[in-house]
Amino acid sequence: MSARHTATRKRDGALTEHRHDLLRTMLTIRRFEEACAELYSATKIRGFLHLYVGEEAVATGVIAALGPDDAVVSTYREHGHALARGVSMDAVMAEMFGRQTGCSRGRGGSMHLFDRSHGLFGGNAIVAGGMPLAVGLALADRMQDRDRVTACFFGDGAAAEGEFHESLNLASLWHLPVLFCCENNLYAMGTAIAKEHARTNLAERAATYGLEAAAVDGMDVLAVEDAARSAVDAIRAGGGPQFLELDTYRFRAHSMYDSDRYRDRAEIAAWKKRDPIDALVAVLRADGDLTEKAMTELEADIAEQIARAVTAAEAAPLEPVEDLTRFVYSREAGS
Repeated sequence: MSARHTATRKRDGALTEHRHDLLRTMLTIRRFEEACAELYSATKIRGFLHLYVGEEAVATGVIAALGPDDAVVSTYREHGHALARGVSMDAVMAEMFGRQTGCSRGRGGSMHLFDRSHGLFGGNAIVAGGMPLAVGLALADRMQDRDRVTACFFGDGAAAEGEFHESLNLASLWHLPVLFCCENNLYAMGTAIAKEHARTNLAERAATYGLEAAAVDGMDVLAVEDAARSAVDAIRAGGGPQFLELDTYRFRAHSMYDSDRYRDRAEIAAWKKRDPIDALVAVLRADGDLTEKAMTELEADIAEQIARAVTAAEAAPLEPVEDLTRFVYSREAGS
């Protein structure tokens, strides 16, 4: 059965530091993304670039509910997931620059961040491509009796792909420890969800496979974390796979190549009024837990961290030409 989650607005002094951590993570993602947009425009970052601006509450809230040994599988819009998971900003920025010190040795770039030491099992450039990988990871964990949850992020566009249905079906059939996280930002590239799906309630669709499914306000990091924590606890208790439809919105175009002519400007402006960072700042200030001075210091600290990461990335080496065939495998003809 589908359910809808909202955050519990109860002040608890013990939660103040944790909420500050949530704010730091979201603000770090936002400022990192904004810096990447500038660097891309300056041609220092090349290739494709899909920004997460506006969706920070999803990665931050879900990943806050995971344990250190849990796994994360993401999409091509995965910078926020990597940073929220603890991958160093230096390693992510270097990867954006295609440098050897990047988390994928500069071979993956923006769409293929990977860091096994942090349980980040890759961004995937193919829509829904990470879903069967997440099912495979969860199957391996169950077969080896590991207490691990795999969180799989994907967009609403993935619901039109065969992998979506196959993955949900197998995860439910085999009772696997997967948390499916649908980042529903209402557009599959330039196609509005209502023009792609006859039934736009994706949580209800997921529930038809026998999963527990819930729709969540993806612009409210506290609601996201609350729903994710409940889902992760249920999975660990043997409740099988869970599905969260996280209603969110990207403030920028699909990618840096996208002219974004398919969305109404008034719609974008309306969603920006629900900025997840502003929403959490308002909660903290209403509770007397965030001063202007603290906010200024936080911004300055993040700006300094980004500046250091950019400097390090610019100075980092490219992979030597003689190493370009390393990690590349081929089968000889006739073998």
